[in-house]
Amino acid sequence: MRVTIRLFAVHRETAGKSTFAADLPDGATVADAFARLCDEYPGIRAGARSVAFAVNRAHASEGDRLRDGDEVAFLPPVAGG
Repeated sequence: MRVTIRLFAVHRETAGKSTFAADLPDGATVADAFARLCDEYPGIRAGARSVAFAVNRAHASEGDRLRDGDEVAFLPPVAGG
């Protein structure tokens, strides 16, 4: 299956792009998609414990199963003032 991964903030800067298409096996989870992204862009792995997940614009958990065509967003922590 193929999913689209959307990247924001430091993840987007690290990857140099805002979207990434990932081919994953059937039954893959959000965690599998994140692992695939980190394999491609190892610098993203550094903040892995603080990342929030969304699938098709709804909050998701690491164990949620993905379907072909899903849009997965990995949201790094942000700071502001």
